[in-house]
Amino acid sequence: MRVKKQKRHRKAVRFYSACFGFREPYKVLCDGTFIHHLLHHRLTPADDVISHLLGARALLFTTRCIIGELRSLGESHSEALEAAQQLITARCDHEKRIGASACVESVIGATNSEHFFVATQDADMRKKFREVPGVPVIYGLRNSLFIEQPSTQQREYARSTEEKRLHMVTEGTQLTKNISTTKRMLGVAEKSKFKRKRAKGPNPLSCKKKKKNDTSAPQNQGVVDAGVTKKKIRKRKRAKERAS
Repeated sequence: MRVKKQKRHRKAVRFYSACFGFREPYKVLCDGTFIHHLLHHRLTPADDVISHLLGARALLFTTRCIIGELRSLGESHSEALEAAQQLITARCDHEKRIGASACVESVIGATNSEHFFVATQDADMRKKFREVPGVPVIYGLRNSLFIEQPSTQQREYARSTEEKRLHMVTEGTQLTKNISTTKRMLGVAEKSKFKRKRAKGPNPLSCKKKKKNDTSAPQNQGVVDAGVTKKKIRKRKRAKERAS
């Protein structure tokens, strides 16, 4: 049973990652009810528990309005207040404190551009975010945590968005074909995108230089030797003439 539940959670995370661009580390916006639930059921450390649920590293966020609401609840929620103050504070831009649910809704907005997981025990908030595309909800049940499966509205939105994207790609491809056809009809030559590689000769640096045959030296040497022998012959002839 635990393995099946884990597979459902991983499937939901993959859905939001593929269709709405959620990336690691995942950001989780926690309200006061969820923080109180974690402490009451000893689901600590909270970041490790939620990271195990999502199958990846998670960063926990809250808002100043949520911290202010926990402070107003007194001693019964002092532990939750202390835990909330240790979380990362998301920007809410409210000068005066408003209700936690209204603050979370304003941070999420219409498109959840910050890609937050919303962690809450508020049933009304969970129901409302089912109708908002791209808002995954985490909630607790006793000592277990769950990710709500994508609602029908969210699946329909993801499907329609994918169809629009494919339609735009198809239109772009068709437009490129029409431009090419028009150019051919007008006789406009299209430049080739890729140049053909011509065969190149061998690398001159990797080739050995040819040795030149030095034939001049022996020839000159022969001429010199012949001159010496002629001089010797002439000297002998002169010596014979003087003797006679």
